[in-house]
Amino acid sequence: MTDTSLLGTVSLVMGASVGLGAAIADSLAARGARVALAARRRDAVDAIAASINAAGGSAIGLTCDVADPVAVKAAVAATIAAFGRIDHLINNAGVIDPIGRFLDTDPAEWVRLMDINLNGAMYACHATLPHLLETKGVIVNISSGAGHRPVEGWSAYCTSKAALVMLTRALDLEYGAQGLRTYGFAPGTVLTDMQRTIRATGIGPVAKLPIEALQPAELPARIVAWLCTAEARDYPVGECAIRDDELRRRSGVEVHFPA
Repeated sequence: MTDTSLLGTVSLVMGASVGLGAAIADSLAARGARVALAARRRDAVDAIAASINAAGGSAIGLTCDVADPVAVKAAVAATIAAFGRIDHLINNAGVIDPIGRFLDTDPAEWVRLMDINLNGAMYACHATLPHLLETKGVIVNISSGAGHRPVEGWSAYCTSKAALVMLTRALDLEYGAQGLRTYGFAPGTVLTDMQRTIRATGIGPVAKLPIEALQPAELPARIVAWLCTAEARDYPVGECAIRDDELRRRSGVEVHFPA
């Protein structure tokens, strides 16, 4: 381990079994954080945790459905039991379905998406906040440009991300003075299973992006890990994005965007 900027800290990553969540867990561990990886697929998070441990890090896998507040509280309790503290919460769990024009989508699927994308983040923030206030910690909610502008076929997803923007702002307003840093980070279009789902529908402009326009998950993951460091304490809280020049410069992450 050459980077020790997060040594002695503990990170809880929700939705850590694949894609961006898994990459974030790896990036946090690479900086020295002990990491709890939470997701519905225990086999997947256990495998990632084993890989981190084999590389000299410290990680555990936890079974957690973020839409279940009891399961979220249990994941937080397990993290505290294993590591004694929580310094960073990464709310990465999310789904994109239902995709389709509003009248073509099932209201029950809307509710399910909100339970995961919005309520899941709320449950995690509520359960971890007492610990984060003790450590003057960091929350990173994985945001999206879809939270600021509508995208055809994504009415449910856009609404959930817009609400998450307001949750980020509300937490900063109420607890920022107590040392909590709350960010909403938009990672851009990342090559993940979610993007494959989007592309398969053919609905909306994102589905038509060329594959080379999608970023590897490791790049935004490194920015998330940097936001958790002491070096980022003076970086403005609230919404930020991978396309922010200053954020990329400060974090040392070089990203090439297609013309």
